[in-house]
Amino acid sequence: MKITDSVLRSFRVARTFRENSQKVNCVDYSSNGESAISSSDDDSIVLYDCQEGKPIRTLYSKKYGVDLIRYTHGDANTVVYSSNKLDDTIRYLSLTDNKYIRYFPGHTDRVVALSMSPVDDTFISSSLDMTIRLWDLRSPNCQGLTNPLGKPVCSYDPEGLIFAAGVDSEAIKLYDLRSFDKGPFASFETLFSRVCEWTGLKFSRDGKQILISTNGGAIRILDAFNGSVLHTFSGYNNSKGISLEACFTPDSDFVMIGSEDGRVHVWSTESGMKIAVLDGKHSGPINTLQFNPKYMTFASACSNMAFWLPCVGD
Repeated sequence: MKITDSVLRSFRVARTFRENSQKVNCVDYSSNGESAISSSDDDSIVLYDCQEGKPIRTLYSKKYGVDLIRYTHGDANTVVYSSNKLDDTIRYLSLTDNKYIRYFPGHTDRVVALSMSPVDDTFISSSLDMTIRLWDLRSPNCQGLTNPLGKPVCSYDPEGLIFAAGVDSEAIKLYDLRSFDKGPFASFETLFSRVCEWTGLKFSRDGKQILISTNGGAIRILDAFNGSVLHTFSGYNNSKGISLEACFTPDSDFVMIGSEDGRVHVWSTESGMKIAVLDGKHSGPINTLQFNPKYMTFASACSNMAFWLPCVGD
């Protein structure tokens, strides 16, 4: 089944789960699309089976809190996540026995972005301490560090060869992983008409576009090669300056974002036209949104978690 305008317009909430007492701050799918995991401000980690469409386990990180949870490369049994309570160490957790495998200390302020390499066991993190750090799951020591001269968000590209840093909500800098200590090999400035903070960066799966999420009422996609603005998307509710996560569909043809009124807005990346507004019946703002990498389903979350399916006639 191909993702088209009409298929996206047909999506409805198939199941809603109320496992959390506070907002879900992050959702991630395993690379095979069969599992999903969420982290929440109530310190819980909930594992979902996407075939069965139900939660299967809840783990807790009460002392440190949990945010930015990510499956490790090719392994649905281990995750890394950042803390939103006690310290700024990143933790590497085995889901099978609920034990920490390793800690990654180094950041001296809250971690605001975590991105796993799509090709190996490395990952990058950026923090309010104004640094981006490169890590390897096999070692607790930081493998490299760059000071991009401003508050950064970061993401790997789909090939795992470069990473992008969004710096001080005004510039995107591209770094080659093999020589990132030499500084960025490209830099593009892009300013939004209304003042807002950049809250996340994502590459499209084809590597041609970069999506900027913000805490304002607009998101933007840029050409990943020359930094030109392809489209700026707005017209969704975000009056309270919430960090709303946007995402691409796996075919790179559409961008989606939740809003503070519980609706999901969808645009075409080619035409820039809004093609759907879907009502998720969420009780609060949709903080996090992810499309499944392998199956025709996506997840949206406020303090409740909703899984969506298309309702197209045969």
